[in-house]
Amino acid sequence: MIVEVDTTSPTPPYEQIRAQLARMIGAGVLPAETRLPSIRQLAADLGLAANTVARAYRELELEGLVASRVRHGTVVHPQQTLSRAEIGRTLTEAARAYAAVAHQLGIDEETAEAAVRLQLRDAGD
Repeated sequence: MIVEVDTTSPTPPYEQIRAQLARMIGAGVLPAETRLPSIRQLAADLGLAANTVARAYRELELEGLVASRVRHGTVVHPQQTLSRAEIGRTLTEAARAYAAVAHQLGIDEETAEAAVRLQLRDAGD
């Protein structure tokens, strides 16, 4: 599972984690009953405080996306499949965010598209 936190983003780290996990759950990348990393493990991997990851997990639990079980960790709840419209909105949102970052970095369109193509190829492996 790949979760990244942009420390320069105005979005709080817990919200970045929550949003990424919610998208992965909604898209089926993290299917039902998938066990998420422990709070301590994910916090260590990301170089964050455990409370930051714990808040993200709590928010996901409040949304009904995951369940935390004592001694069993946090697992993904079964989800309904996203509709084509929801998939389209999710992709558009991600593309808009990527385009904004590319523009902010001064990356030309060809280079930005090449980076996306590479990630799509790598994601299929």
